[in-house]
Amino acid sequence: MTKTLLSFGHGYSAKALTELLIPQGWRVIGTTRSADKAAALTATGVEPLIFPGDDVNDAIRSATHLLISAGPDGEGDPVLRAVGDQIRARADQFEWAGYLSTTGVYGDHGGEWVDEDTPLSPSTRRGQWRKDAEAAWQAIPGLPVHIFRLAGIYGPGRGPFAKVRAGTARRIIKPNQVFSRTHVEDIAQIVAASIARPAPGTAYNVCDDDPAPPQDVIEYAAQLLGLPTPPAEDFETAEMTPMARSFYAESKRVRNDRIKDELGVKLLYPTYKVGLTALLQQSE
Repeated sequence: MTKTLLSFGHGYSAKALTELLIPQGWRVIGTTRSADKAAALTATGVEPLIFPGDDVNDAIRSATHLLISAGPDGEGDPVLRAVGDQIRARADQFEWAGYLSTTGVYGDHGGEWVDEDTPLSPSTRRGQWRKDAEAAWQAIPGLPVHIFRLAGIYGPGRGPFAKVRAGTARRIIKPNQVFSRTHVEDIAQIVAASIARPAPGTAYNVCDDDPAPPQDVIEYAAQLLGLPTPPAEDFETAEMTPMARSFYAESKRVRNDRIKDELGVKLLYPTYKVGLTALLQQSE
């Protein structure tokens, strides 16, 4: 029987996973919001559905695996709102289900370490939405859900180089501020490893080995490009949008032992320096 992945909100991370699965003979059905994006998915070998809009019931009936990347909002998870009843009715047909969440569910820990057993205490509205969505998916009886808590994502087309080249990169300095990161190709291999080794009910932190202050990443990108390091700006006085400022509301270091110990993952990009160096080489 052909393995069929139904991917809701088939975006950046899901596309990277597709690049691993389709060469292995998988059928991938991905939802997107527009006809233009649907056409782009077709070019990658994905069968597109516009959602909401197209009828996804046939796709749900044919799927062996389920991936949810669509983000929640103040009213809950959009996939469960639209087709939750259909998924609940067929929960036991799926061999594996994955929900892409965020390390924001842990909240602020003042730069200290967290792992998958750390109590969830989000300090932002978006983090609370993610916590609620995790719980909603985990509450479906018989659905073999796996939770992936993603750190800050970077990769091809998503990195600091364009802003550094344009002179718009900013080095915002906030004492004891650290973030964890993950390369999109590592997200893909970690999710693929989980598909190959299901452990329903398990949560995985998806990040590299090197949590670091954001200004250090910008400085290293400038060094790689041979450009001046952008000047430092104090967080308290820097002009920032409320959205940009909210990213600095939480500081923590995220442990990733579980993906290594239980899934046997060896990170392709264990540090941001390895990842950025590879990105620049790939783009030249």
